[in-house]
Amino acid sequence: MQITTIGLDLAKHVFQVHGADAEGSPVFNRKLRRAEVLRFFEKQPACLVGLEACGGSHYWAREIAALGHEVRLIPPAYVKPFVKRGKTDAADAEAISEAVIRKTMRFVPVKTVEQQAAAMVLKTRGLLVRQRTQIINALRAHLSELGIVAGVSSAKIAGLIEIVRDETDARLPKAARLALSVIADQIEALMRQIDDLEREIVHESKRNEDMRRLATIPGVGAITAASIKTLVPDPDGFKSGRHFAAWLGLTPRSHSSGGKERLGGISKMGNRELRSLLVLGATSVLRRMQGNDKAPKWLSALLTRRPYKVVAVALANKIARIIWVLLTKGGTYRGLEAAKSAASA
Repeated sequence: MQITTIGLDLAKHVFQVHGADAEGSPVFNRKLRRAEVLRFFEKQPACLVGLEACGGSHYWAREIAALGHEVRLIPPAYVKPFVKRGKTDAADAEAISEAVIRKTMRFVPVKTVEQQAAAMVLKTRGLLVRQRTQIINALRAHLSELGIVAGVSSAKIAGLIEIVRDETDARLPKAARLALSVIADQIEALMRQIDDLEREIVHESKRNEDMRRLATIPGVGAITAASIKTLVPDPDGFKSGRHFAAWLGLTPRSHSSGGKERLGGISKMGNRELRSLLVLGATSVLRRMQGNDKAPKWLSALLTRRPYKVVAVALANKIARIIWVLLTKGGTYRGLEAAKSAASA
């Protein structure tokens, strides 16, 4: 029997493969050790291979595609409806082989090694920023127990570090100063590491043409431009800017039935970090435009009838559409008013 489709359920050590013929009838369902996976696909005729999109799926997709197979990555949420009953590796592999041949199925583009490396820089920075926030909160909490409080800005944190290292300050017991000095050293180390990564990101954004054009959009800086370029490897895969904004989770969640449309809050689908960057950028734009006579009329009118955060999300949606236009159609940013018609295309 000619094998045309293979579903591969990934794991750390024991993988599961499910083969099917042109009619979708099962041919085999077996387990493979990690070292056996590539040898197995070397012996198979060129066929369609489906994998669930996950952290290691891009590596396996590249390796299997190099052997002559067509590889497609499927979001795990789209595979789940094809699992008949129970949760087993065999059932998952079978569900993947059935989902990958669906005509209306949506797939995830396979990332290159360079794209994954760029994503690691962004993810590492995000991790260090979270750690810095946690350890600063710890320093503030410990000092507040001794009656020492400060504001939120980084300059205020520098003042707290000076208090910790001031041997003449009698407000801190010796044991407390010893412990808090370690925290202060960690904060400064994290700040240096974050600065190094951000300089690298900014340097890369200046070298890349797409990133330079994206950075001209209000609310889109070097970090956001780099995140867009890294986490959206194929913008042409979206039919329009509206589809791109919906993929980011910046559109209302629909729950309609019986001809009645019910729209809730935003769906919050897609990449959370990317959506957060766009909303934060939109918030900074609104802060600068409040009370500004040069603000777009549609944005000023929206602020008069909608809450501030709702307008920020709406503006983030608009910025996402403009980003899609610049990435797919080229050109440069011409202003929110001028880009309004193009972004809605």
